[in-house]
Amino acid sequence: MADTTFDLIILGAGPGGYVAAIRAAQLGLKTAIVEREHLGGICLNWGCIPTKALLRSADIFATMKHLGDFGLGAKDITFDLDKIVQRSRKVANQLAGGVKHLLKKNKVTVFDGRGSLLGKGRLKVEKDGQPTIELTGPHIIIATGARPRVLPGLEPDGRLIWTSREAMVPTMMPKSLLVVGSGAIGIEFASFYRTLGAEVTVVEVLDRILPVEDAEISGLAQKAFEKQGMKILPATTVKALKKNADSVTATLESGGKTQELTVDRVILAVGIVGNTEGIGLENTKVRVDRTHILVDSYLQTDEPGVYAIGDIVGAPWLAHKASHEGVICVEKIAGLKDVHPLNVLTIPGCTYCTPQIASVGLTEAKARENGREVKVGRFPFIGNGKAIALGEPEGLVKTVFDAKTGELLGAHMIGAEVTELIQGYGVAKTLETTEQDLMHAVFPHPTLSEMMHESVLDAFGRAIHF
Repeated sequence: MADTTFDLIILGAGPGGYVAAIRAAQLGLKTAIVEREHLGGICLNWGCIPTKALLRSADIFATMKHLGDFGLGAKDITFDLDKIVQRSRKVANQLAGGVKHLLKKNKVTVFDGRGSLLGKGRLKVEKDGQPTIELTGPHIIIATGARPRVLPGLEPDGRLIWTSREAMVPTMMPKSLLVVGSGAIGIEFASFYRTLGAEVTVVEVLDRILPVEDAEISGLAQKAFEKQGMKILPATTVKALKKNADSVTATLESGGKTQELTVDRVILAVGIVGNTEGIGLENTKVRVDRTHILVDSYLQTDEPGVYAIGDIVGAPWLAHKASHEGVICVEKIAGLKDVHPLNVLTIPGCTYCTPQIASVGLTEAKARENGREVKVGRFPFIGNGKAIALGEPEGLVKTVFDAKTGELLGAHMIGAEVTELIQGYGVAKTLETTEQDLMHAVFPHPTLSEMMHESVLDAFGRAIHF
């Protein structure tokens, strides 16, 4: 008979759930995790990881088309879409196997099936609609994640109108594509398909693309995308999607005027909704607001002994945020004394389009809205030796400081490899670094990271190379 009593039961094995389970096991808690589909969750299997594999193929293809710039040459440069997709799936499967190994290594018991709360520390597991086991424990963490939002009248069908899942495993290369939504997911797919040759149109209901990013960075991104041949339509609403035999005709509205656009395929990327249905919340005091579970700063719900982490508790919808919440939650359950609530202003956000975009902390506009007097520094990629040597001279590093205290309020980047660079500012924010600390730090030469230093210097009128 399988053991059914645990110190901690986790519902969902995504980047929040599996990390929480491993940390709990490290702290000596007898831990179980229930997963209905894939270890690693959406991020690892159908999100963060496989999309980066797709984008890597696109990046290499783009570089190969400009080999002459590097003194190199090759003929008949082509791509095989099926093999690109196969590689992406192989990468995801390899990492899913790695999660399985880590859970086994840490002696976490894994239950395959759909879990739902029964109240009072009880959770049942079902497989193929049939109950398989009932688990009990004083602590339960809900980590069920989220799914793509569906808007009335714009429902995906998986063939002509795609969600991110279908966009990740295309069986054909569309000649034309409409991307609805310009957040990270929409822009990454727009970048992938445009690089491989599709005519891409991006529609955004708000007045600028990448609306959570600093406005200056969004503007530079739009210029870069338009230079690549993308058509960007901000302040535009999709009123209807008419499915034809092998195409879709979209009715678009902007400024009171409508137009029709016919494309091979449509990708919907209009946000996400939390997976709160069918998990037994009605048997608890857990409160839900607009598909997201309400929690306190330590991820505790209104139901004693029940917690929630990750996308299910709301923005920012990032895998690394979910993982960190899992650790905070578990360490609080275990009674550790130095546990601190998560400060969302220290969480970096990354978009892996071309050019890459990354940020942490407050935008310049938000800092000013908060009543801060600010100093802003900028440093362009064209002033950096490593960027020029790489053939990547387009981009910007922007920093925002409190003018009175020197506190680093935010950092915003666009350009090559900025998704790797941003963590330097993430660490700086976590350590409550001031401009003096960053000025005194020695950055290696020649590196892209030197631009981070120069941007800080520029905020205080001390930039050397610009």
